[in-house]
Amino acid sequence: MRVKCILCEKIEKIDDELLIAKQLRNRPIHTYMCPECQERIADKTQKRIETGKFHVYRSGKEKSFL
Repeated sequence: MRVKCILCEKIEKIDDELLIAKQLRNRPIHTYMCPECQERIADKTQKRIETGKFHVYRSGKEKSFL
């Protein structure tokens, strides 16, 4: 399966039996990111977390107003 990275627009060929290939076929909303871009984003995110000014806002449990 040929895929294109959404960030660097590099075209790669991945095996049709991989999980990411199946996800891309079955759910068009999923996008592909090459390993180099994934690593670059992970490194930059880790550096931002280490500064102490980076907050992750996740919707967890709903707050009770009682």
